[in-house]
Amino acid sequence: MNRRELLGTIGVGAPALLLAREAAGKPASATAVPAFAGKNAVVPLPFDPKKLTGISEKMIVSHHDNNYAGAVKNLNKVEEQLAAVNKDTPGFLVVGLKERELVFTNSTILHTHYFANLGGNGKAGGAIEKRLAAQYGSFGAWETHFRALGNGLGGGSGWVVLAYNFATGELGTNWAGNHSNALAFGAPLLVMDMYEHAYAIDYGAAAGKYIDAFFQNVNWDEVEKRLERADKANTALRA
Repeated sequence: MNRRELLGTIGVGAPALLLAREAAGKPASATAVPAFAGKNAVVPLPFDPKKLTGISEKMIVSHHDNNYAGAVKNLNKVEEQLAAVNKDTPGFLVVGLKERELVFTNSTILHTHYFANLGGNGKAGGAIEKRLAAQYGSFGAWETHFRALGNGLGGGSGWVVLAYNFATGELGTNWAGNHSNALAFGAPLLVMDMYEHAYAIDYGAAAGKYIDAFFQNVNWDEVEKRLERADKANTALRA
């Protein structure tokens, strides 16, 4: 868990306590609906952490088991607290919990995509390469933009996301900050975590070296599958 997530958890501690007290006398079935089940699960690493190039096993396992798993754990806790909300719950408690729900939901989704698009050989091809070349003039030009955004976030926080824009059907590189700012009607195709917890163990403050390592490990087959699913979904939306 990063510093912001920790502070966020502390920030909703009092509301959570109050709502937990409200729910104390309710039967288990009252809070077991799917919306508030608190059953989100951590997806295991889809690759051998010893075999990444330039990203150590210690780094990737720590990221997965602490930051990602922490987001999932906190999302489950928030969902359980939201189950206690009723018509008498003060608005500021509801807003605080819903803000945390969004943060931990997006963190969970982005981390899941991040780990799933690693473990490859870094060699792009197929439709994704052609689409990006058409969109940016060349695949190299797209990569330059993607890297530039990553370097701009170095030493700070945020995500770099190649996303499918369902409003236009186009692909674009987007900034996502604090796990709550993202393309409104988009699907992540390639995700790069630029929070320091993603690279500090291996590279300290040298974010650029981490970006180099990231590109050596991209699983472009996974990115290609995401593009195919997004194209199919977009076709259905426009039918």
